[in-house]
Amino acid sequence: MTPFHHLLTNNLVANVTNFTVWFAVTFWIWLETRSVFATGMIAGMYLVLTAGLAFWLGSLVDHHRKKRVMMASSAVSMLFYGSALTVLLAAGEPAMRDVASPLLWGFVGLVMLGVIAGNIRSIALPTLVTVLVPEDRRDRANGLVGMVTGIGFLTTSVISGFLVAGGGMEGTLAFALILTAAAFMHLRFVGVDEPDPRAASAEADGTPGRRRVDLRGTLKVVGAVPGLFALILFATFNNFLGGVFMALLDAYALSMMAVQHWGLLLGCVSSGFILAGLVVSRTGLGKSPLRTLMLVNLLAWTAGALFTVQPWIWLLAIGCFVWFFITPVAEAAEHTTLQKVVPYERQGRVFGFAQSVEQAASPLTAFLIGPLTQFLVIPFMSDGGAGAAAIGDWFGTGPARGIALVFTVAGLVGIVATTIAFNSPQYRRLSRVYAESAAS
Repeated sequence: MTPFHHLLTNNLVANVTNFTVWFAVTFWIWLETRSVFATGMIAGMYLVLTAGLAFWLGSLVDHHRKKRVMMASSAVSMLFYGSALTVLLAAGEPAMRDVASPLLWGFVGLVMLGVIAGNIRSIALPTLVTVLVPEDRRDRANGLVGMVTGIGFLTTSVISGFLVAGGGMEGTLAFALILTAAAFMHLRFVGVDEPDPRAASAEADGTPGRRRVDLRGTLKVVGAVPGLFALILFATFNNFLGGVFMALLDAYALSMMAVQHWGLLLGCVSSGFILAGLVVSRTGLGKSPLRTLMLVNLLAWTAGALFTVQPWIWLLAIGCFVWFFITPVAEAAEHTTLQKVVPYERQGRVFGFAQSVEQAASPLTAFLIGPLTQFLVIPFMSDGGAGAAAIGDWFGTGPARGIALVFTVAGLVGIVATTIAFNSPQYRRLSRVYAESAAS
C-alpha cells in the first residue's frame, strides 16, 4: 500500500468523522427547533468560517510539511469536539431548543470549528497528489480523492441519522472523538516523502525562512495564468447558488420523511460520489478537464431545476444522485487544472485562495435564503399567497413547496450562468494555457 493510498484511507476516516458531525448537527437542530431559519444559519456559519479561514489554511499547507498539518488538524478537531461535548453534557439537550439561546449557538460554534479544522485536509491532499502521483495520472488520482469523499458521504449520512435518532448529539460527538483519535494515530506511522517547505517557500517568495500569508504573491500567480481568475469566479457563482442546497435540502427532505429514512436515502444516493470517483479514476477527464467541468455543471443545474418540481421522493433521490455524481467530477477537473498551471510551492495558497473566494458567496446565500424562504417564499406558496394561486394547481402549495420553488429557480439561474461561461473568451484562454502546458 503506497503512502498516497494510506493518506486516502486516513482522509476517509477524517471525512467520515467531520461529515457525520456536520450532518448530525443539522439534523438535530431541525428536529429540536423545526426552524428553517436555524438550519440556514448553521449553513451560513459553516461557509463563513470556511471562506474566512481557507486562505490562511492554505498558507499553513505551503509553509509546513503536509503530514504535520494534517495531524494538527485532527488534534484541533478533537479539542473542539471535546469542548462541545462538555458544554452539551453540562447544559443538557432540552436547554438547546430555543433558537434565540446563546448557549445553543455557542455549542454550534464549537462543533463548526471542529469541522472546519478538518478542512485543511482538502487543501493539503491535492498538493500531495502533485508530489506523490505522476503527472499523467493525476486526474485519475483526483478521481480517487473524489471517491473517498463520496464514501464519506455515503457512510455518514446513514450513521448520522441513526446517531441522532438513538444517541442525540452526545453519541455523535463521542463517535467523532474516537474516529479523530484513530486518524491521528494512524497518520503518525505513514511515511511521506515531500520537499522541504522552507526551501520551496524561499524559492517562491525570495524570503528564506519567512512564513507569511502572502496574498499579494498569490494574486500575482493567479493573475499570471490567463482565465484562472475567471475559473475561480465561475466556481464562486456556482457556490453562491449551492448555498441554497446547503441551507434547505435537509429541511425539504425531512418534510417528507423521518430522519432515519432520510439518512438511509442520502446514503444510497451518495453512491453517486463513489461511482463518479471510480469512473474518473479509470477513464480520466479527457484532454480538456475544463470542457468536462462545463458539461457536468450543465447537467447538475438541470437536475437542480427539476428535482423538486413535484413532491416525490423518487424525484428527490434522482436529483440528489445526479448532484452527488457531478460534484467529484467537477472538483477533479478544477484540481487537475490547478495542479497543471500553478507551481507546486504555491499550490497550497492557490487552493486555499480558491476555496476562500469560492466559498465567499455561499454564506450570503445561506444567511439570506433561510429567512427569505421562511418569511417570503413559504407565504408566497401557501394558501392565499400569489404563488399558490398562480402555479399551486400543478406545483403544489404549502411550506415544502415554497422550499421547492427556491431550488427550481436556483437551478434555472445555474443553467444560464454555465451557458454564458462555456461561451466566454476566458474559458477559451484557460483551455489554451492548459493544452500548451500539457504539450510542453
